[in-house]
Amino acid sequence: MENLSEFHPPYDLIILGASGFTGKYVIKEALKFLNTSSSPLKTLALAGRNPTRLTQSLNWAAHPNPPPSIPIITADTTDPASIRHLCTQTKLILSCVGPFRLHSESVVAACADTGCDYLDICGEPEFMERMELKYHEKAMENGSLVVSACGFDSVPAEMGWMFNSRQWVAPSEPNQIEAYLSLESEKRIVGNFGTYESAVLGVANVDKLQELRQSRSKRARPVIPGPFPPKGPMIDHQKEIGLWAVKLPSADSVVVRRTLSTLTENPRGLPGVDESAEQIEKREEFWSAVKPAHFGVKLSSKTILGIFRSITVGMFIGLLGRNSIGRWLLLKFPSVFSLGWFRKKGPSEDEVRSATFKMWFVGRGFSDVNQVSQANMKPDMEIVTRVMGPEIGYLTTPIILVQCALILLSERNNLPKGGVFPPGIVFGPTDLQERLQRNGISFDFISKRALPSSSLH
Repeated sequence: MENLSEFHPPYDLIILGASGFTGKYVIKEALKFLNTSSSPLKTLALAGRNPTRLTQSLNWAAHPNPPPSIPIITADTTDPASIRHLCTQTKLILSCVGPFRLHSESVVAACADTGCDYLDICGEPEFMERMELKYHEKAMENGSLVVSACGFDSVPAEMGWMFNSRQWVAPSEPNQIEAYLSLESEKRIVGNFGTYESAVLGVANVDKLQELRQSRSKRARPVIPGPFPPKGPMIDHQKEIGLWAVKLPSADSVVVRRTLSTLTENPRGLPGVDESAEQIEKREEFWSAVKPAHFGVKLSSKTILGIFRSITVGMFIGLLGRNSIGRWLLLKFPSVFSLGWFRKKGPSEDEVRSATFKMWFVGRGFSDVNQVSQANMKPDMEIVTRVMGPEIGYLTTPIILVQCALILLSERNNLPKGGVFPPGIVFGPTDLQERLQRNGISFDFISKRALPSSSLH
């Protein structure tokens, strides 16, 4: 009997990298659910390189209450033994240590090895795809569920396109769903420096991502009715929702594509470790209502000036991010090159409180899919939905990460045994959408209309 401790790690959850900007807010969100009556989260620990900073973060997160006595564990992502030991102490690790390509591979490797589950808030396509390539088989074998992008990248995009897609009732089907992201605030909008750093490193590593994709066997592609959507203008004016927009090379469309590929290979979704018959039925019913569509994301603004600002920042990062001197400049003077959007010390608490996001999903498709002759039929129907919530980096991201963690702790049997997956395919059929709605992130149906026939020629 003395071996039981191996199977019952002391902690439900360890937050790793909890002393960073986002980490503090993740602790604050997790504390709301620690030891409350209906919550599966009974034991929690914090881990990172610097115990003093972790203690300060805990004090900040618990304020104005005294901090609960939560164990603080010293662990360093450059020391695989300390990370491996961490994995044996818990059911689940939440990683907030970005940029993930620099700091988180050792954590994924240790989780895949030990069978510990792993969630992170990564928005770096190259990291996510590399982790899938290197650790998917081992994670499946050892029962470790590894899910990246459980933050603003990319859950609102994944849950948002599924929500829009499920509004298309047979015989109608979507062809394209575009997300228009609009960030709003009464004060200045200030982003997370880690997000900016990841974007700069993403440009630096763009060749590696291409190489990685070319080295892999091709994934299954979903069958989408109708022709491939036209490219459209560089700057897009959506009069219906009153926004100007420009294409955003974000992780979201990559993550949605990965979910769609997995769904094409497993049309009924991924079976859970030990599902009830009722759960199997619920999962299959959910996926049968989700229809694939071409998906893309655009950054939007109420003014065309806002769009030129986005384009300027994109050009700075795109041009300077390609060589080491340029990257040094970008990371040394973030406020200059991002025109004030990012700064080293992050936003003030007031700036965080006053910011919100709206993500509009404009779906275009066919009112009767049986009428679609592949030739040149253009979509004749549009459905608009919206996801809305608080500030993206410090409020929405922790809400999503913690809700994903609570689902994982309370419904582990309904989820896949193990493997490296995007969030949509894992959390789609769970009650994640309802949980987000209860915690301040809303999903709304906005409108449905026939597209004018002039656009059919």
